Amino acid sequence: MTAQPARSNRVGVPALSISCDMLVFGGTGDLALHKLLPALYHLHRDGRLHADTRIIALARKRHSLAAYQTLAERHCRAQVERADFDNDSWHSFAARLDYFAMDAGQSADFGRLAKHLGAAAERVRVYYLATAPDLFEDIAAHLQNAGLAGAQARIVLEKPIGHSLASAQAINAAIGAVFDESRVFRIDHYLGKETVQNLMALRFGNALFEPTWRAGHIDHVQISVCETLGVEERGGYYDHAGAMRDMVQNHLLQLLCLVAMEAPVRFDAEAVRNEKVKVLEALKPISGLDVQDKTVRGQYTAGKIGGQEVPAYYFEKNVDNDSDTETFVAVQAEIDNWRWAGVPFYLRTGKRLAKKTSEILIQFKPVPHRLFAGCQVNQLLIRLQPEERISLQLMAKTPGKGMHLEPVELDLNLAQAFRRKRRWNAYERLLLDVIEGDSTLFMRRDEVEAAWQWVDPIIKGWHQHYQSPRPYPAGSDGPEQLQGLLERHGRQWME
Repeated sequence: MTAQPARSNRVGVPALSISCDMLVFGGTGDLALHKLLPALYHLHRDGRLHADTRIIALARKRHSLAAYQTLAERHCRAQVERADFDNDSWHSFAARLDYFAMDAGQSADFGRLAKHLGAAAERVRVYYLATAPDLFEDIAAHLQNAGLAGAQARIVLEKPIGHSLASAQAINAAIGAVFDESRVFRIDHYLGKETVQNLMALRFGNALFEPTWRAGHIDHVQISVCETLGVEERGGYYDHAGAMRDMVQNHLLQLLCLVAMEAPVRFDAEAVRNEKVKVLEALKPISGLDVQDKTVRGQYTAGKIGGQEVPAYYFEKNVDNDSDTETFVAVQAEIDNWRWAGVPFYLRTGKRLAKKTSEILIQFKPVPHRLFAGCQVNQLLIRLQPEERISLQLMAKTPGKGMHLEPVELDLNLAQAFRRKRRWNAYERLLLDVIEGDSTLFMRRDEVEAAWQWVDPIIKGWHQHYQSPRPYPAGSDGPEQLQGLLERHGRQWME
């Protein structure tokens, strides 16, 4: 029977014509309850899910369906804006929800799952693995053995994909033995953010920037992802990962790729990802003693965030008391190609810092000859959070006698510019892309492995040369050594 398109329940919004089953492994975890279910609720409310689409949460805990729906409602109410949550929409969304208790490590449970789902070889099935990475390989194999990995099945992998190049290759090989590459979606939610996609629009949709988007005009680039939170409930995972594996290998390198990539020949999955891989392959290796000059590694100690005392990292839940895991990383990266030769890309990320912000700063070179007092260099700031905005700093004459210049900003607040349209969150867009089979905003196998190939020697260099994390108080901007990374070259971090 051919599935019929659903009618939209929102005026002017087309309904999705693809009927599917969305199965979420780890359905009682934080990711599922705080991000995935609220995103799916929004898609349902906006009429973007086919009327026949089912959402099945999978986890070990023994919940009745009613109990799970109550749990899901509590978390969705907490995450969704009050104006966007209404009882009618929730009740119709809850009717889509199902819950199936199973152990993802037990092959027999997948046979039970197959019976629960019923036979539908032509139906699109999306398996979202919101689980620990060490379950990825087993789940894929069990899906295949249970006959659940047919031609219409898709699998979504959360980062990190492994903890090294070798482990990433092993996971990719195991997944690839069951699902061909076109049906594997390696998700990085940063790529679903409006401002990240606006970065591509800014670069490739406007003739203004292309002539100056290169080494001849740009002095350096700063990419910062700073958090005020600590490890929260993720101590057990984080203590074996650290900031380099948790953030730099994926989020920050993805942002670097979007800043540095060449224009793709067309805007489709393969063309875009081909250009990103070229950037990763052009990164100059950092290894051995280079890590002492080109990286800063830190770990937060006790301090204050928003006036509240917070403990040192090694006193966090599920963290070893003598842990040398980094909670802060800064790296001076360089891209060895014609466009970017000689332009440093400064990456930094950390937990328990003074402010929560994600931003990209493009620092242009100064004018060749400064005619006027007060003249500063131009800057382009692309802010991803807390507010989404793009600001271009230009020099303008101050009122009055004489030619004294001061910086002024051309400021585009994306929320205000499109205030009549609700801002989609990243997971809404990415989940819809998975259902529609569009992998443009997802990472390809060689892309993940190229990132690990650059990151692994840095981690190895830290251990070879006993570069322990430098302490920094919670609520500060990071270790003292951070400033030296730029100051030795006559630059400074934007605060």
